[in-house]
Amino acid sequence: MKLCVFQGTFNPIHNAHLRVGEFVRQKYCFDKIIFIPAYIPPHKKCDRNLAIHRYNMVKIAIQHNKFFEISDIEYKRGGKSYTYLTILELIKLYDIEDKINFIIGTDAFEKIESWYEADKLKKLIKFIVFIREENFDSSRYNYLKDKGYDFEFQPLTFENISSTQLREFIKNNKSISPYVPKQVEEYIKENELYKN
Repeated sequence: MKLCVFQGTFNPIHNAHLRVGEFVRQKYCFDKIIFIPAYIPPHKKCDRNLAIHRYNMVKIAIQHNKFFEISDIEYKRGGKSYTYLTILELIKLYDIEDKINFIIGTDAFEKIESWYEADKLKKLIKFIVFIREENFDSSRYNYLKDKGYDFEFQPLTFENISSTQLREFIKNNKSISPYVPKQVEEYIKENELYKN
């Protein structure tokens, strides 16, 4: 199986996440894209009370794409959501061809060496790195190739909206409907999320 993981806080998930997932699936002919919402993100502050809501919103957002799947692997494990531990569990669960592929943005990838068990993790996955900045210089990352990281860059050709911006929109009573699936927007309203 050619497997790709899209792990993140998804706070909330939005259309750019879905487009990235579908672009990658088609370009690399992956059998499956597994969305894995982090239970407690190690590198971000996140309201723990939102954990189940973030999971539910991902589930709603991907339900109509037969190649997308959600995993509750990090919710079942509890504690901080370390990618290395998640990848080890996925290797046990799936018959994987070669390495697991992993979608990540340049903002997170530049901190990759600070991740838990990064030296072990780099042997297990290939990073598909989406460029999230202007005037990008790929040579800045050459040292990671020298250290054994397997990665390639992809331009982010979709609207570069962030979950942070969407939370601000909601706080300020601005519409988020152009940026999230309709059912996700309804879920946010019904549960009165991101109002504070």
